Amino acid sequence: MKIKKGDLVKVIAGNSKGVQGKVLQILVDADRAIVEGANIVKKHTKPSAANPNGGIIEKEAAINISNIALIDPKTGNTTRIGRKVNADGKIVRYAKKSGEEIK
Repeated sequence: MKIKKGDLVKVIAGNSKGVQGKVLQILVDADRAIVEGANIVKKHTKPSAANPNGGIIEKEAAINISNIALIDPKTGNTTRIGRKVNADGKIVRYAKKSGEEIK
């Protein structure tokens, strides 16, 4: 999978289109990602020890990986991701628009 936890991404499709955020979690088996501040859903919770009153909480739900795009660290625009071997012989990800290496 080309997008990893901690990447800065932009939602390019769906109800949260245009939202930028950090990837909090990747669900590899489902091809989905949880992005900070995107795809907010309301979850009804029963009272528990951690939350004695219960109630409705808002949290991020998973988005299909095809609906998010990485933000280029150099230009700030969305970009596709490639992989190449760097000078040290390691395979690294890079932004296809600018050629910038992604950490």
